[in-house]
Amino acid sequence: MKILQTPPRFYPFIGGVENYAFYLSRELCKRGHAVRIICAQEPWGALDEIVEGIGVMRLRYIGKIANTNITLGLPIALLKADYDLIHTHLPTPWSADISAFISLIKGRPLILTYHNNIVGGGICSCLASAYNHSFLPLLLRLSKKIIVTSKRYLDYSSYLKGYIRKIEVIPVGVDTERFRPEQNKREGSQNILFVGLLDSFHRYKGLDCLIRAVDLLRKKISGVKLTVLGEGSLKENYIKLAESLKLEKHIDFVGAVSQDELVKYYNNCDCLVLPSLSAQQEGFGITLLEAMSCAKPVVTTNITGLADEIARREAGIVVEPYCIEGISQGILKLFGDRYLAQGMGSRGRKLVEEEYSWQKIAQRVEEIYLGAL
Repeated sequence: MKILQTPPRFYPFIGGVENYAFYLSRELCKRGHAVRIICAQEPWGALDEIVEGIGVMRLRYIGKIANTNITLGLPIALLKADYDLIHTHLPTPWSADISAFISLIKGRPLILTYHNNIVGGGICSCLASAYNHSFLPLLLRLSKKIIVTSKRYLDYSSYLKGYIRKIEVIPVGVDTERFRPEQNKREGSQNILFVGLLDSFHRYKGLDCLIRAVDLLRKKISGVKLTVLGEGSLKENYIKLAESLKLEKHIDFVGAVSQDELVKYYNNCDCLVLPSLSAQQEGFGITLLEAMSCAKPVVTTNITGLADEIARREAGIVVEPYCIEGISQGILKLFGDRYLAQGMGSRGRKLVEEEYSWQKIAQRVEEIYLGAL
């Protein structure tokens, strides 16, 4: 098959949708398919190239609305491209809607991965509401199949209710070869890890709640340390919050790191925490998978796509959103019982190997493609 994916951005840009498109495309290439990406040129200066067998075309963009790059050249690029089907993604409406209209014109099936709802604050809230009641229903109707990454998201998204017959639940995968346990962690450390973009769009990841939980923890564990990986427009706000709580010695804002460095950070931590706040915006939580693949226990809220599995398989601790005390107590429980933490980490790795390898995910997506054709 000749498959065209239209994520908003692509590697080396790192984000949840971008990682999904990269790993899925790489695995589909291994399965003998020709995969091409058309996306925005972000970061600036990134060139058209072939990345691990994936052909990448990058288009200049004139700006962003919320988290969506506006690439005026996208319609022409899609009209000229040769493909059997398009696989596009929400919550980035520009690339998704243009893909839908061009797929209709060219008579090619459209596959949509619906990662999460489009929401926003302030003026963006009005724009999101207008889109959700106008263009979104048309996009959903034009999609041959809709993939959601968690069954529980069907409960959170009212917009999907009328399209159940064309929806398939296929989770996000993880590269179990790259993200694997390594014996390089210092004994006796008490390190927490947070991984995520630090911009206003990703405020729902709950880093401010985690920082306040660390403030509670340091009164009980003097050596506790939180490492924050990621960049974004709110980074200085988070640093100022940490400084106002006098947490400079307990929180390290590292910034963005490479994939190889990321694996080392996972293996050097004692637990990963993803305290997501919004069920409307948190589609899955891929950092949970990556940490579990490295045999690390996790602490997360009950709205993430993996929460039910984590609780059922005892691979981590699940708490209520916005519950700073609950986050603090969950971390404290892991730090206070090394054997509990190791057991959770081992069960998490086993769960990932059984259910979330990209080989298995790509096979299921391939079946959807064949059915659409």
